[in-house]
Amino acid sequence: MKYYFDEIIPRRHTHSVKWDQASHVEMLPMSIADMDFRTAPAVIDALQRRVAHGIFGYTRISDTYFQAVVNWFTRRHQFALNKDWLLYTTGVVPALSAVIKALTQPGDKVIVQTPVYNCFFSSIRNNGCEVVCNELIFNNGEYRIDFADLEEKAKDSGVKLLLLCSPHNPVGRVWNREELIRIGNICLEHEVMVVADEIHCDLVYGGSKHVPFASLSEAFLLHSVTCIAPTKTFNMAGVQVANILAADKNVRLLIDRALNINEVSEISPFAVEALIAAYNEGEEWLDELIVYLQQNYNYLRGYFNRFLPQLYVLPLEGTYLVWVDVRALQQSSRELAQKLLTEMNLRVNEGTIYGDAGEGFIRINIACPRQYLEEGLSRLKAFLTGEVGTG
Repeated sequence: MKYYFDEIIPRRHTHSVKWDQASHVEMLPMSIADMDFRTAPAVIDALQRRVAHGIFGYTRISDTYFQAVVNWFTRRHQFALNKDWLLYTTGVVPALSAVIKALTQPGDKVIVQTPVYNCFFSSIRNNGCEVVCNELIFNNGEYRIDFADLEEKAKDSGVKLLLLCSPHNPVGRVWNREELIRIGNICLEHEVMVVADEIHCDLVYGGSKHVPFASLSEAFLLHSVTCIAPTKTFNMAGVQVANILAADKNVRLLIDRALNINEVSEISPFAVEALIAAYNEGEEWLDELIVYLQQNYNYLRGYFNRFLPQLYVLPLEGTYLVWVDVRALQQSSRELAQKLLTEMNLRVNEGTIYGDAGEGFIRINIACPRQYLEEGLSRLKAFLTGEVGTG
């Protein structure tokens, strides 16, 4: 491989690994969804050039920025965007909040498909709306959509939006074309707008293929809003940049107004340069990253099969977040996560932060050098088997 993903990088200025003077890992976080890899060299080079410029005032968003987004989605996802459909903001969570503010009134209802990304809940409630759960069905070791329940929930005239997580965090599904069409048809019939969070769209594996919801038909395009960003793909969440795709002009104007009300309608000159470099020059790095992440997943699944066979690792079609069924341990996921942190200095996400449907599951982030992954799994095994020490 041209790029070196095994490099160990102390992260003294972030939430992540804490190091003592001997560079021994004290606390190992395999929780929050960012990566322990340097971003693509092209992004680093672009940011270094921007720093050398020395003037960090307001910046004009050039056509080069929008064209980079358009070209990326044409190449990677065969989705021909119009740059006029795009609005920029500081992140997908601020984007979701602005979209909900723009398209609902306090008291309206918003469907989510649980277990699902925890910020969906806060974004809905912070805008005075009510969460309606269309719980995913877990059967034969995989998740599928409960379409009968979705249709029943969508019939409620108080429901205005469906927040679609595609690829799905935390269960790792990449919804296929047929599933997305069924979602879209139900929402069209009952006048429910689809708001698609597609931030993990570039991180898919094997035979899975991300299908942008808005690409499926003209009706879906005009009856949806999509939130996208290079931040998960290129590990640059701290740069703070995202885009909102809204093809309907009236919807786009409402969202633009909400972005201004929420005061998240400006991005930094660093965000502009990082996005352009990532989308224009980062493709080779991403292709190698995906190979490395797939290998990490294969290692993790093999480790569980060998040492922890009582726990079930779900298939990973997309994201770098592995969903693990720990119900055999007969303890709450919150209790398990807390014990792993306090006794083993290992941080994972308890399933219940993604809704009640996440009870009995944990989420493990595998976007890290293999050494971190091996250490984390060793600690998990030591805890569950009663071995002494941290592995």
